[in-house]
Amino acid sequence: MYNNNETILSSKSFGIKGSLNVPSDKSISHRALILGSLAVGKTYIKGLLESEDIFKTLEALKALGVDIYKEKKYWIVHGVGIGGFCEPDNVIDCGNSGTTVRLLMGIISTCPIKATLTGDGSLRKRPMDRIVKPLSQFGAVFSTNFDYKLPINIIGTSDPLPINYDLKVPSAQVKSSILLAGLNVKGRTTVIENEPTRDHTEKMLKSFGADIEIVKKGLSNYISVVGFPCMKPNEISVPGDISSAAFPIALACIIPNSEIKIKNVGLNPLRDGFIKTLIEMGANIKIKNKHLQAGELVADLIVYYTPNLKGVEVPSERSAKMIDEYPILSIIAATAQGSTIMKGIQELRFKESDRIQAIADGLEKNGVEISQKKDELIVYGKGNQKIIGGSVIEAFNDHRIAMSFASLGSISEKSIEIRGAASIKTSFPNFVDLMNSLGLDIKVKSL
Repeated sequence: MYNNNETILSSKSFGIKGSLNVPSDKSISHRALILGSLAVGKTYIKGLLESEDIFKTLEALKALGVDIYKEKKYWIVHGVGIGGFCEPDNVIDCGNSGTTVRLLMGIISTCPIKATLTGDGSLRKRPMDRIVKPLSQFGAVFSTNFDYKLPINIIGTSDPLPINYDLKVPSAQVKSSILLAGLNVKGRTTVIENEPTRDHTEKMLKSFGADIEIVKKGLSNYISVVGFPCMKPNEISVPGDISSAAFPIALACIIPNSEIKIKNVGLNPLRDGFIKTLIEMGANIKIKNKHLQAGELVADLIVYYTPNLKGVEVPSERSAKMIDEYPILSIIAATAQGSTIMKGIQELRFKESDRIQAIADGLEKNGVEISQKKDELIVYGKGNQKIIGGSVIEAFNDHRIAMSFASLGSISEKSIEIRGAASIKTSFPNFVDLMNSLGLDIKVKSL
């Protein structure tokens, strides 16, 4: 459980400048460890994100019998092969990481082992029915206290059946969990995706030698894996995380006298919605040095302060491409001219916190007008009016809420205090030091 008493105090900045690397991509880091475990032989991972969420996945895989260690600049995973996991001796604690628990449920469900998964207070509130229902179709048995919440007991099936599953909610975690489960099933397992979500799992499965096929039918993608592929070990270099890069990008856009360069950022076309939205708002962003790295588009970003950003309507079909960036987008929207309308964002209510409510409460505390619906948030930008600040924000142990309101403090007249800020370590362990090195004024304290 994170220290609720750890707070940060963010004060006004007068410009950020410099060149930086942001933490490695969290989504790719999770998947590199898991797919390396499913291969036979040593997988070498360079640039693995060394954060609390990733270490939860790493320790969970160790509990399932996988040998993982660091040697110089590489993390080395000794894969046990598909279906090669051992039954864990103890309950597996997934901490605050939804990706850890949901992807683990997939790989355990079609192995003949039993396991119990739990998490911290925040993760135990998050819904798991969207994972339990498709994985039960393989033949796995799940039991939980109530309402499909953690802790959850899994009895993996020894005779799994392939499934075809129509993905009702656009979720890369659900899609990935089903595909990973399908690797240990005789026959073809197919996920029907009606709205595209991040495809790191598909790209990485292909690079490990899995038999994966993606067929476009109308507006839907039919993504299939054939069971028992020969998964070959790999060497993976993890790019910078666009979701972490979003914070310095936003700060450079909204703080006068700012100019930064962010190197080696992943720009997967299914995760570039934040950049597209900022450009529509008028942001001055240049994309340089585009290249492919392990099948992923990577580039450098140069970002300049942009006065008079304008409010825009972000369409619902873009939400899956920027679901983690809405909290920091709301901070930018607070400074823009006019209203920014964010549609189709109901999924934000099921993250580490109810992010729509957390954003709305925090902005209103700082004098920014908002309106919200179940799946929509409107931020009425203050334009050239000052944001007074001076509030105390409860981050609900949600790293993106904490970092977003730390960003708001950098443009407010009075400092903003953010409680529950230790959760930042789940994705951006050096956030405070790195941002201060660029020109922010963030102080850490414990009550």
